[in-house]
Amino acid sequence: MTLQKINTRNTVLILMIVAAGAFRLVSYKYPYILSNFTPVGAIALFGGAYFTDKWKAYLVPLLTLFVSDILLNRLYSGTWEIMDRSSIMVYVCFAVIVFVGSLIKKANVLNVFLASLVAVVIHWLLTDIPFYGTLYPHTFSGYVQSLTAAIPFEKNMLFGDIVFCAILFGGFELAKSKYTFLRTNREVAI
Repeated sequence: MTLQKINTRNTVLILMIVAAGAFRLVSYKYPYILSNFTPVGAIALFGGAYFTDKWKAYLVPLLTLFVSDILLNRLYSGTWEIMDRSSIMVYVCFAVIVFVGSLIKKANVLNVFLASLVAVVIHWLLTDIPFYGTLYPHTFSGYVQSLTAAIPFEKNMLFGDIVFCAILFGGFELAKSKYTFLRTNREVAI
């Protein structure tokens, strides 16, 4: 793969991720309707699946999440808060989801849907651990309470992942079928 081809492919991937990430700002206007209906799981899966350089697969989605978090914190609180105590677990969670995305070898509806389900379960189990928050008791019972309370939000995340995975994966697969410079050498050889 030529350097120009790699740069063009990476630029398209980055632009798609940033555009999807911008949708998080729309949820600010409609917090009750779009609560947790976000592209972040889809972005992590997409980056993991398509970047050939794995460091980019982690950097681009996590950086997009980080920048959009700062902007959302500004919108909600009026301050430029960079991170809070729970942020570390959220970023660990999405790094794991990028890894799940890297396991997608063939982007088809079933594989992407299953990866979306796994991503939501990972998010649900990791980000609801009550040991760093103050809302629930720091016990197993508190963890179960947290998991139970999170079900509506995780349902919205699943819907968001499905919609944004369809847009990102479907859009990129369509673009690859039309523009061969977006394909990897392995895909061109097939």
